[in-house]
Amino acid sequence: MTDFEALRQSAELLAKGDWQSAHVIAQDDESQAGCWIHGIVHVLEGDLDNARYWYRRAGRAFPKNFSIDSELASLRETLSE
Repeated sequence: MTDFEALRQSAELLAKGDWQSAHVIAQDDESQAGCWIHGIVHVLEGDLDNARYWYRRAGRAFPKNFSIDSELASLRETLSE
């Protein structure tokens, strides 16, 4: 079962630049949203191959022009549904 509250917390940590703490939360959630967060984390840490893997697991195309603001806005929208 997906813990959307934990994933929303992870998204807020990403927004604050604390990708390490966001990673701790995301790595325990294998839902599509958890995998998406995991992918974003790996982009931020510079591991693009791993990020692409997690985007595939999330069922999302890897953005050609990655924007953390855009990704977080889409992520927050998804988590609020």
